[in-house]
Amino acid sequence: MWKDKLKEDRTEWLLEPSAPSVRYWALRDLLDLEEDNPDVVVTRDMIMESPIVTAILDAMNPEGYWENVYSMYLPKYTATTHQLLILAELGARRTPEIEKAVEHLYRFQRNSGHFLTEMPKTERGRDSVVKDGCCLDGNVLYYLNHFGYMDDPRTQRTLDFQVEHHDDDNAGWRCRAYPIDPDRVFPVNCYMGATKVLKALSIIPEERRSPEVRRVILREVGNLMDNNVYQYLRNPDGSRKDKAGWKRFGFPLFYQTDVLEILDTLTRLGVRDQRMKPSIDMVLEAQQRDGAWLLKHTFNGKMIVDIEEKHKPSKWITLRAMRVLKLYYSSMA
Repeated sequence: MWKDKLKEDRTEWLLEPSAPSVRYWALRDLLDLEEDNPDVVVTRDMIMESPIVTAILDAMNPEGYWENVYSMYLPKYTATTHQLLILAELGARRTPEIEKAVEHLYRFQRNSGHFLTEMPKTERGRDSVVKDGCCLDGNVLYYLNHFGYMDDPRTQRTLDFQVEHHDDDNAGWRCRAYPIDPDRVFPVNCYMGATKVLKALSIIPEERRSPEVRRVILREVGNLMDNNVYQYLRNPDGSRKDKAGWKRFGFPLFYQTDVLEILDTLTRLGVRDQRMKPSIDMVLEAQQRDGAWLLKHTFNGKMIVDIEEKHKPSKWITLRAMRVLKLYYSSMA
């Protein structure tokens, strides 16, 4: 049983009403309760009244954006796309305010389906042929899916764009910012950005994934396995090197990622590969004696509202770790 791997079962801690967002995901993912379960319904209402969610929504301009009407991305961590991503990860439900924010977000979409950070000023700008920036589209797809926009033709255009521009041969998507030094990495295309697209694809119900989406998922999972999840860097002698920052677990992560988030995606997809074992062991080793995990990476001080405290027991990291272990070990029973 997967709970045998825990030094202490912290499920009851995660279910405390004081953190309704964590409670919601624990009810869904650890206790396997359905969305219409009375406890889940009540907890979802509590999320919308929680201090974090109300602070984010109160900071929204009445026109449906945060901070900058002309940029969905700047200032970093407080602009529109960052808030929609946090709200989705908090388990917020679709509301008229969020719908207004999503409609504002769609103003940044190009005719190709791709999102760029600046609002187009002309039709020529809307016809942009820029193709890179998969991390941005990946996060957008994630929260649009969460808020129920996957059937919107505009969302489908973004999904189609990512499928069309996926590098089936080398895996990933091209990005002008990657790599800074090709001699120091193994993957040809943006490795971290690809994990965001894979995360978005992983929450599309399996029966709704097209053959093309399934092909992309398979190729990206294979690329993660080829690089042992967090060993995509290259030493001068050609050996593999750990991505040290990915071993410090954080929440939220925005365009960054870590081993735990990637494992969360892989186990959600049902992947069970021996090459995941060092990463699973890393999660187990990070567990504290009381069964909790610590927050080691944070953007506190840069966001509209802080989330938990660095180097302290984290309900978010503990939730994600327990979810990963549940899926990984339950499949091996």
